[in-house]
Order: sequence, then structure tokens, then C-alpha cells
Amino acid sequence: MPSTTVVVVTWRGAEHIAECLDALAAQDRPHRILVVDNASTDGTTRLLAAHPAAPEVLRLPRNAGYAGGIAAALPRVRTPLLAWLNDDAAPGPGWLAALEDAMRPGVAAVASRLEHPDGTVQSLGVRLTADGHGADLRALPAGTDPFGFCGGAVLLRTAALRNAGGVPARFFCYYEDTDTAWRLRLAGGRVVAAPDAGQAPGTAVRHRHGASTVPGSARFHRWNERNRLLMLLRCAPAPVALRELARFAARTLVLPVRTSKPDAANFRFGLRCRVLAEVGALLPATLLARRAIGRRANVGRTEVWRTWARG
Repeated sequence: MPSTTVVVVTWRGAEHIAECLDALAAQDRPHRILVVDNASTDGTTRLLAAHPAAPEVLRLPRNAGYAGGIAAALPRVRTPLLAWLNDDAAPGPGWLAALEDAMRPGVAAVASRLEHPDGTVQSLGVRLTADGHGADLRALPAGTDPFGFCGGAVLLRTAALRNAGGVPARFFCYYEDTDTAWRLRLAGGRVVAAPDAGQAPGTAVRHRHGASTVPGSARFHRWNERNRLLMLLRCAPAPVALRELARFAARTLVLPVRTSKPDAANFRFGLRCRVLAEVGALLPATLLARRAIGRRANVGRTEVWRTWARG
């Protein structure tokens, strides 16, 4: 029996998911493929049914986003390991073997090396910044661990993920990976980067990045800003979470009177007000989740923050 179920979440992925499935079919290790189809209407369903990889398909009645798709798949995973893989990602044939070999006792997640189509590094894992952002690492000194992982391609221990509370489906997309890394570390698990991933031939993941969502768009910034605040309210020490929420609100309030400001979508007053409204609407459920995360924790929030947050 395979050790890993690879979960691929897709939404209107007909243009690129075949390449992802071809790459999975070429893996050195046996595995199970579970594709979550977020109510695609572009022919993805027919493509999945005809593909020789014969993936199991879970078709959702509506688009639940990446986080919602992974959350919907989790109850169907019966293997000890679970991989998340974007539908616009194509791993080399040794990718899964490198990650499985790095899954030693005490390790809860193994980050992949993701590369842009031109071969430059997109992510070797994720670091935690001093203001609570998750930022991709493009260099990682030998023998060191990342704080977290990019959810575009990662291997997790299934029991550790379930014990940490699963996946925050309400995030829709973005920051579900960093939130998960937070909770795995609070539970005492390690997040590592596979030592051979990307160094040995055929172990990196080529990633188109943003095939389904457009980085820099208004929706991208809305989800990004909202979910960072929700993650901090769920996982970070209370003073840190409240500080960052207050900073976001204060910067929003002064935007209308600023004479100059960046042209990026996340500096639009209306978008930031919507973020604050959504955080407010989700606050009761978020605080309940925070309490549950705290009950499961084996490591203090402050200890995790002091160990990993960097400028």
C-alpha cells in the first residue's frame, strides 16, 4: 500500500492539470491521487475522467478555494502521509521519494523546493517575519529548518495535521499553509526541508504560480491581508495579534488623508475596510478556534514567536 495520498485541488484547471497528473504518474514512489474539483466548468471533469493516471475525484458543489478543497479531502485520506500539490505544479520524478525519506520521527511536515518555470527558486520553505507575515525563503543555510512551508507542494503527517485541527477552510486561499505550520509547531512538531529536494536531479517542483488566482489582484490582497490577521488571532501571542490588527486598522484610517500612497490594491481604502469587516464577522469563530488551538498546544505561543519571528 502507498504511504502517501497526493491531494490536488483544481478550479478550472483544464489548461494545466494534465501536466501535473503526468508528473505524478512518473513518480518513483507509489502513491494515491485524490483530485478535488472545485465545481469547474471548463472541461476539467472530462479531462480527469480520461487521464491515464486515473485519479480519484471529489467534485464539490461550489468553489471552496484551496483551503476548503484540502479540508474537504482530509476525511478521505487513509494513508499515513498526505501531500498538498497545486494543480499548476509539476514535480520531478524523485520529488515524493525525497520528501518521504525526510519524514523522520518528530517531523510533521516537509517543505519542497518550488521553482519558477525558468528554474529560479520560488520557495524553499517559509519564514515568519517580525510583523507576522509568512515570506518565501529563497535561500536556506544547510542544517537549518524553515518555520513553515509553501502549500503549493508539501508533505505532511496525516495524524499530525488532524491532531492540529486540520485545515482552516474559511481562509479560502492563502495563509492556510502558514497557519498550519504555526499549529504544527505549537503541537511540538518539526517542519523541515528535504535535504535532497532540488539538489538531487528530479526532486524539485516546477510551479507556474498564480494560474488560478492573479498575484497582486484585489482578490489576492483581500485574502492575503484578511488571512494573515486571522492566522495571528488564531495562533500568535495575544499582544502580537492585537498589535498587528491595530496597525492594520490605523493605517487604513489614515489612507483617505494621505497625499501619496503606493498604487497596489492593498492600499485601497475600500479593500482594507472590507478586510476589517470580514475579520470582525469571523472574530467569534476565530476566538473559539484560538481556544481550541491553545488546548492542543504542547509549546507556548510566545516560545514559537520568539524562536521564529525575524525582521
